[in-house]
Amino acid sequence: MAVATITEKSVQTAPTPPALKRKRLPAGRPREWYESHNRRLKAMRLAIALLDSGVYQSASAPNRRIRSTAARIGIHPPSNTTCRMVRELIG
Repeated sequence: MAVATITEKSVQTAPTPPALKRKRLPAGRPREWYESHNRRLKAMRLAIALLDSGVYQSASAPNRRIRSTAARIGIHPPSNTTCRMVRELIG
């Protein structure tokens, strides 16, 4: 996505910065570590999306709202455990 700036007579677009490469996860850890790591990342993405949409208190973030936010941002529906983590992050 390019950023557009409007001047008096023309529209100029700035080049988009290149996408960041993802780092590989370290090998040799137990499967539970990878599962909890991915769960924490998903919970953070959902918490940020909820905060951006105006949900600032954990009491106003039931599982249904968290799951509808997940569908809106294009990620798989979270489990009950992940929903609990999202509420803890929102505080």
